[in-house]
Amino acid sequence: MGKTILTAKHITKLFPGMKALDDVDFDLQEGEVHILVGENGAGKSTLSKCILGAYQAEEGEIIYQGEPVKFSGTKDALARGIAAVYQENSLVPYLNAAQNIFLNREYRTAAGLLDSKRMEKEAKDLLVSLNCDYINIKKPVKMLSTAEQQMVEIAKALSFKPKIIVFDEPTSSLSDREVESLFEQIHRMKAEGIGIIYVSHRMQEFPLIGDRITVLRDGRKIRTVGINDCTNEELVNMMVGRDVSQVYVRSENPYKEEALRVDNLYDRSGRVQGVSMVVHKGEIVGLAGLVGAGRTETAETIFGIRPMASGEIYVYGKKVQPKNPKQAAKIGIGLVSEDRKTQGLALRQSIAENIEAVSWEKDFPGFFVSGRKVEERALKYKDNLRIMTTSVRKACQYLSGGNQQKVVLGKWLNYDPDILIFDEPTRGIDVGAKMEIYALMDKLATEGKAIIMISSELPEIIGMTDCMYVMHEGRISGKLDRSEYSQERIGQLMMIGQEGE
Repeated sequence: MGKTILTAKHITKLFPGMKALDDVDFDLQEGEVHILVGENGAGKSTLSKCILGAYQAEEGEIIYQGEPVKFSGTKDALARGIAAVYQENSLVPYLNAAQNIFLNREYRTAAGLLDSKRMEKEAKDLLVSLNCDYINIKKPVKMLSTAEQQMVEIAKALSFKPKIIVFDEPTSSLSDREVESLFEQIHRMKAEGIGIIYVSHRMQEFPLIGDRITVLRDGRKIRTVGINDCTNEELVNMMVGRDVSQVYVRSENPYKEEALRVDNLYDRSGRVQGVSMVVHKGEIVGLAGLVGAGRTETAETIFGIRPMASGEIYVYGKKVQPKNPKQAAKIGIGLVSEDRKTQGLALRQSIAENIEAVSWEKDFPGFFVSGRKVEERALKYKDNLRIMTTSVRKACQYLSGGNQQKVVLGKWLNYDPDILIFDEPTRGIDVGAKMEIYALMDKLATEGKAIIMISSELPEIIGMTDCMYVMHEGRISGKLDRSEYSQERIGQLMMIGQEGE
């Protein structure tokens, strides 16, 4: 690591009804990865946005390259060499990768025409450096996968040749191969002296790239430690402010009744190929597999988002065929989707409206809708789920990722289906919020809900489920009971399918 490139001193940021940052100090050195951690609402994003010029702090100062600065906005910070890659991408969906990377700074020929060939070549070179040469730079980004879009975002940030780059949960939607490529790029950037602020909840990543960790809690800095100076347990305790003796909690299941049966299910796209599985009342069943294995597609077919080609679905012994999510909900199936931004929430609507979104017809069968009752229900879930907000009338787009996820959960808890599918329920949220979601899932199971849990994090799917189906290339490659769990066995089924395939 080199000299200090950025220092934030005594940063205090106020929002109506709350102090988001309270006298926070932070510094970054050249060639350093400084990891920023804390629960949702701890102030990580707020501090990052103060550094990036998106927010102006009420108190404190930022010193960049030895001089006090006050950026007027993110464009000003970017022009000075501070770039950012956010968890949720900001790409223009109808433009291709090259057009997005060079948006508003397009190359032109001597005649003043767009120099598409040069932009495509440089975009391709950037993606090759990230080991993502498989991405079609001429295809509209809306046709790329979430992981591919994230790599385009990273390439766009690197195209500015920044001195500092802020990564906000950059690996939450990436495959193992893409994570490895990103970490190789981060090590290259470190060697070139670029300072990196890395916001993440995935503690297994910290020792692979990090140098120091700063912990925030409730808007205050708790401590900065070297990467090898703190155990994971100590780190979690600092983040949540309480002792964490057991992360995964599973209660005994007294129920035996079969709630959901899927027999030989195919979807029309060919991504789901002959999937069969059984989920009992009060049971949490895992659905594991690599990115692209067909887990989400299976969930979406059961929930009616994807049309079935063939197969059978039974809910408590009755054959059903949901043709859309509304029918699936009426049957008693709910889906907490992986993509909460586009499928789980109406971001511009309030928390209260989102929590009521599935339940309008059930709660208000007539023409009259009681705004007071809608708000009362939302306040109940705000308290029960610990949604950090000043008002349930607040639009969901202003909430942190973890709190948005809790609103999605509140929406389905309010509707109260018998079967719940959780697709990556803890993606991009902090360890404290994860523990709350784990506890909620266990509570729902003890109340008799049948739960399918899809997760790319093996420790949590091993810790939370009663049995597990592993998928490989659209098929079930194996079923494991809890007593048969091992990372090696699961990994084998995920990567190569059954022996002899």
